[in-house]
Amino acid sequence: MRSRVLVVTASAALLLLGAACSSQDSSSTAGGVTSVADAPRNQADSTFAHGMIPHHEQAVVMTKLAPERTQNAKVLDLADRIEAAQTPEIDQMKGWLAAWNEPHKPGMEGMGGMAGMGGMKGMMSDDQMAALSAASGPAFDKMFLEMMIAHHEGAVEQARAEKADGRFPEALTLADDIIASQQSEIDEMRGILTSLV
Repeated sequence: MRSRVLVVTASAALLLLGAACSSQDSSSTAGGVTSVADAPRNQADSTFAHGMIPHHEQAVVMTKLAPERTQNAKVLDLADRIEAAQTPEIDQMKGWLAAWNEPHKPGMEGMGGMAGMGGMKGMMSDDQMAALSAASGPAFDKMFLEMMIAHHEGAVEQARAEKADGRFPEALTLADDIIASQQSEIDEMRGILTSLV
């Protein structure tokens, strides 16, 4: 009897381990767990991932400028939170594209809206990025907040397009997260801007 219990327990443990290992490469659907490659998706999902990756990458570049250019605690805290949120989202979307055999082309970090991105909403131009990099103190704070508000507004617009037209469950969930978090940060940044005046 004891040996039968051990066999059942071991089998259950193996099933749980297998489920945990596969969860990173799967998407929950109404029918259970489906691999990313097999989950329902369409061109809108692909467009969302290909567009949002460089969009997030540029935001991360902007946040990395803050520590050496400002002592404003609110701006520094915001920059840290944006980087912490968007870096794993970049990795998540790159994982989707790899599963779809549509790998993201590297080297897009920091590129401006007209530098190969088709005028993507919210992307900063090379001149704007250079100006932000050259600024410091209160001038940096104002420029960073104004640019990041525009950047977030572009991301929210892309996320809403995904919600309207996409099918891939993980992308739809991420779009919801982006809309909620970035709209909240837009409101926060507007408040910080008001306090700078």
